[in-house]
Amino acid sequence: MTQQVDLFKALSNEVRLDILRWLKDPETHFNKPTAHLSTNLAEKGGVCVGDIQEKANLSQSTVSQYLAMLQKVGLLESERHGKWTYYRRNEEKIKELAEYLQGEL
Repeated sequence: MTQQVDLFKALSNEVRLDILRWLKDPETHFNKPTAHLSTNLAEKGGVCVGDIQEKANLSQSTVSQYLAMLQKVGLLESERHGKWTYYRRNEEKIKELAEYLQGEL
């Protein structure tokens, strides 16, 4: 039950929800060609922290904290490429959440 509480805490912030929405369709929300990794460059894709921060219009430390929180509960995955970290949604965990909501609530 603690895991679900932490998950809902992570979802209880508008910007964190926005980040999940943006990462659902990164090509639409991050229109800079360098903002996201193509599936050719990194099999699973991802969006650079700096571009997420720029879109959120918040400090780098705040966005990093939000990303860490979403990653801790399993909603995001990250991948480092050199000095940059790219984030993407964990679609399996999001599917599990949807099934939990439908079955339990």
